[in-house]
Amino acid sequence: MATSFEPSVDRDVLSREQANWWPTGGEDRPAIIGIAGGSGSGKTTIAEAVVTAVGINTVSLIQHDAYYRDQPDIPFEERAKVNYDHPDSLETELLIHHIEELRAGRPIERPVYDFATHLRTNETVTVKPEPVVVIEGILVLTERELRNVMDLRIYVDADPDLRLIRRMQRDIFERERTLDSVIRQYEETVRPMHLQFVEPSKRYADIIVPNGGYNAGAVGTITSMIRDVLSGARKRA
Repeated sequence: MATSFEPSVDRDVLSREQANWWPTGGEDRPAIIGIAGGSGSGKTTIAEAVVTAVGINTVSLIQHDAYYRDQPDIPFEERAKVNYDHPDSLETELLIHHIEELRAGRPIERPVYDFATHLRTNETVTVKPEPVVVIEGILVLTERELRNVMDLRIYVDADPDLRLIRRMQRDIFERERTLDSVIRQYEETVRPMHLQFVEPSKRYADIIVPNGGYNAGAVGTITSMIRDVLSGARKRA
């Protein structure tokens, strides 16, 4: 097995002929890449490194957690108790619709989610149908309907203790959470949901990136594949 990345052995129950597969650049649509992995695995680092390497004007990055369901009808105390690591907490059907719109060449208005209040804001972010669209989140490989709109599926693996440390740093300093709330959420929902949903979704990945965080070999491979698509698109134009 390679040390920089590992090809997965099980793409899905669908064959490559039945499922979407990596475009050659001859298709008149964006290439869709899904990047999954446990919370704190380093998947965001990989996604942002790929966008930086290829060019921000050729890749659109969409975070799955921008699609948490908006629940203004319930009080804050109840919203804080929601299991945000369960697939039902996400409006994945809206994300799928947005990906289909991007594949059709139409821009979308991506929601903006406030993690401090557990609500969507009134703002949206316009996402253009760039030649490559990257979807990033812990559960992006969990649901078949979302997997089926992807051309390339990537899973970023990391040890549980490293993932916990990274999550604590992010939630406390970036999302203004308390240490007690982060630890309680990890014990009650993050770890159980990782074992039930996130870890099993690894079997659907085309590429598994080990050791989490920045992986130069994996980023180089993914970037090379994207540039092949961009090269084909330029030839077609």
